[in-house]
Amino acid sequence: MIKGVIFDLDGTLIDSMQIWYDIDRRFLIENGVKNPPREISDKIKRMTVEQAADFFIEQFSLKCTQDYVIKRIEELVRIEYEEKIPLKPYAAELLDFLDEKGIPYGIATATYSALAKAVLERHGIYGRMKFLLTDREYPRGKKFPDIFMGAAEILGTFPDETLVVEDSLHSVKTAVNAGFVTASVYDESSADDKAELKKISDYYLTSLKEIERLFI
Repeated sequence: MIKGVIFDLDGTLIDSMQIWYDIDRRFLIENGVKNPPREISDKIKRMTVEQAADFFIEQFSLKCTQDYVIKRIEELVRIEYEEKIPLKPYAAELLDFLDEKGIPYGIATATYSALAKAVLERHGIYGRMKFLLTDREYPRGKKFPDIFMGAAEILGTFPDETLVVEDSLHSVKTAVNAGFVTASVYDESSADDKAELKKISDYYLTSLKEIERLFI
């Protein structure tokens, strides 16, 4: 029986992945990098924000600090999170369903805490989350199970009774290896990993609406 849920944010609860692809290239262009590779976001999507900043500095010989990179990218995407990014279809209805069932839930994300809070508040669901955990609290990111274990501790559940809902392959692998129940939800950004996600996840879903059947 599933007693708690850990949601990823970008690509899972909110439709934001394309924003990051655009912003990474915009940042590099404004810092003198001509024609940054289109696959640059794929190279850093498994990194923490600190690791990604260091990668940009080293890879493109940028004359700036890690702190500047992090703050500038946060500035570039802030308006998107505060004003534009929508929820994924059926996200709000799913939270209503979980509330009715008395199933607690929260978010574990690599996104900046301020941005995550902004988009959740705009959609009126921040106060419904039991937690919002980020790389700031768990700097090793989702390559390691620390963030998922910390979330389960807050939920008061064991891994085998906790559902992790994700769209990215590396995060699902980490959750599976840590003994969590996993549900991979389709997102365009992870379409290339569909076959592998289907293979390793307990459930592969085309939309958030399908999660309800896991509780029936």
